[in-house]
Amino acid sequence: MTITLCGSMKFNDRFLELQKELEALGHTVLMPTAVPGVDYWEEDGTKRQEAKKALRLVEKHLDKINESDAILVANYTKDDTENYIGANSFLEMGYAKYKGKKIFVLNPLPDQRYIRDELVSFEPIALNGDLSLIV
Repeated sequence: MTITLCGSMKFNDRFLELQKELEALGHTVLMPTAVPGVDYWEEDGTKRQEAKKALRLVEKHLDKINESDAILVANYTKDDTENYIGANSFLEMGYAKYKGKKIFVLNPLPDQRYIRDELVSFEPIALNGDLSLIV
């Protein structure tokens, strides 16, 4: 299965681990683009925003979803939010739903009440960390 990995770029190092595990299970993995020189933990997001616009990162990631059978949202705990799903991942989940792709989330859905109804309506499959459940 071809899977596009989605999630906060703050966890790019974990994405690389997921990629290896998924490939070992026989999947093809399309990764988000990490921009060299951009600090994803920096509070001032100016460089991130400029890179996203200049390199068309959002559009290119949606193109990867088009090429995939499914997406996997790597929803790790971020700051005080357990199993965080951010704005880009939310957008990607909605797009994947619209395109008829399978949606997997690495961990259970977060308690982010402002998007909870929509997240549930996307009908994601929660893996609870078990990548072997992707079929």
